[in-house]
Amino acid sequence: MIDDIKKNGLVLLGCGKMGSAMLAGWLDQGIPASSVWVIDPNPSDWLKQTQVHINADIPSAPSVVLVAVKPQMMADALPTLQALGGSDTLFISVAAGTPIAAFEAAFGATSRIVRAMPNTPAAIGQGITAIVGNAAAGDTGLELAGALLAAVGQVVRLDSESQMDAVTGVSGSGPAYVFHLIETLAAAGQAQGLPADLALALAKSTVSGAGALAMAADESPGQLRVNVTSPGGTTQAALEVLMDDDDGFPALLNRAVAAATARSKALAHG
Repeated sequence: MIDDIKKNGLVLLGCGKMGSAMLAGWLDQGIPASSVWVIDPNPSDWLKQTQVHINADIPSAPSVVLVAVKPQMMADALPTLQALGGSDTLFISVAAGTPIAAFEAAFGATSRIVRAMPNTPAAIGQGITAIVGNAAAGDTGLELAGALLAAVGQVVRLDSESQMDAVTGVSGSGPAYVFHLIETLAAAGQAQGLPADLALALAKSTVSGAGALAMAADESPGQLRVNVTSPGGTTQAALEVLMDDDDGFPALLNRAVAAATARSKALAHG
């Protein structure tokens, strides 16, 4: 992978928080700065220090073009890449709500296209990215995309693009749900008499530690929950509220993920 990119180059269209996280991971992996071209109207001070090519003429046949602009900027961004359509260049998009069909319309159906949905923990190398490709991308394209996106965390392949909206609802938007859990857990602790800074420290560390344990443990999250729930104890008292069929986590998160999935579908269809 690195040899091909060294030879032909990699183009990053858009270098905001997600693009910067990926670029940092690639440079750490050994992709030379001289093989990377970044197109961004407002390059950050950090980007300027990386020694990559910034807003310069891109190679005529780069190995990869990764599109990381916001969806609302897509209409202006895609025409700048049309000359690369139908070539061996692999296009990877991390833009939410923009389907593969939009890229095939811009570049041609024979273009190699992979759609990806990362999430914000990618900024610290702890993200998870779901990918799916068109027929032209094939396994080779998915392998290359997976290798690049692994720089910011785990990568999983989807069976079909139709699953991408649900992925958006679970992992794409999911970090915000967890941040809100931390907020509300801290506020609940404060309501029970804890100082605000202590309640927040307890909430942040508890969520972080529980997540790390869930990743490291062989048991399922359900079994981990059972392990810390003594009959008639404090945890059971709380879970009787949280697991209520009408007002608890199951019903609430079902509605939340369904709403995010529906909005993703609406964005994808204009």
